[in-house]
Amino acid sequence: MKLLIELPTWLGDCVMATPAIENIVNFYNDAEITFIGSFVSIEAMKNHPKVVKTVFFDKKYSSLYKTAKKLGGFDVFFSFRSSTRSKFLKFLISANNKYQFDKNKYINCHQVEKYNDFVNDSLNLDSNPGKLKLYKQNHSSKVVRKSTLGINPGASYGSAKRWYPEEFAKVASGLASQYDIIIFGGPGEQDIALDIEQSFIEEGVNNYQNLVGKTTIPELIDHISKLDLFITGDSGPMHVAAAFQVPTVAIFGPTKDDETSQWMNEKSIIVKKHLDCQPCMKRACPLGHHNCMSFIKAIDVLDAVKRLS
Repeated sequence: MKLLIELPTWLGDCVMATPAIENIVNFYNDAEITFIGSFVSIEAMKNHPKVVKTVFFDKKYSSLYKTAKKLGGFDVFFSFRSSTRSKFLKFLISANNKYQFDKNKYINCHQVEKYNDFVNDSLNLDSNPGKLKLYKQNHSSKVVRKSTLGINPGASYGSAKRWYPEEFAKVASGLASQYDIIIFGGPGEQDIALDIEQSFIEEGVNNYQNLVGKTTIPELIDHISKLDLFITGDSGPMHVAAAFQVPTVAIFGPTKDDETSQWMNEKSIIVKKHLDCQPCMKRACPLGHHNCMSFIKAIDVLDAVKRLS
């Protein structure tokens, strides 16, 4: 059974789609999957045992047309995206059955459930979404002398989701005697990491690594899977941590934690302030004060860490 699956664009959404993808695989026992999607999503999913091919495509419609024509025919096509571009891809793809996610149809529940309901409706199933599932490359394990804390201060969605570097630094400094520290983030978040590094230097903390902008997606997944504690905003790496049941403190500001919190991670605590203006779902604070994040202090996160242990 040849399946073509278009993955969500963002890392977090892609990880949240994995329970639905596993239910697709369980439905088609002899599935041979081709994944198509963004570079990030393909990198995250390329090690799935049922994958026979991965295809990265760019945003140009002309390129999409050429890509679709080269793919050939499929038994079934699933798209976990509802954009106009994805509708165009669905039109171009040669498949006996085609199913496309509609973000306007699936609302008011967790994103994992939205994707799973889409698959249930497409295949006339009544399956429940299981845990998040990522398949790692085999990496040699390093000897770890001390437990490892990962901090992830960035968020690709926008500035409104970001907690402050100085507060992250205070938390990490407070835990440095118990944990070695790794700073995670994407290529555009190096300034934030450097601010945290400067605070570490001032506090005399030297047992840290700054991996911001220095890891591939598979390397990022591998590093996060081995953490003993993760402190993060609402982000893609947060969902990666959930896939490996890493104890996590997740800091939420403008986004809906009932839709994008960690899925089925028993050791997960959300820190948020429950303000009247939350959740605004804006990339930058529309009121100009950013209180949903500025009111959260290092002590709030350190208290959450204590509750996790």
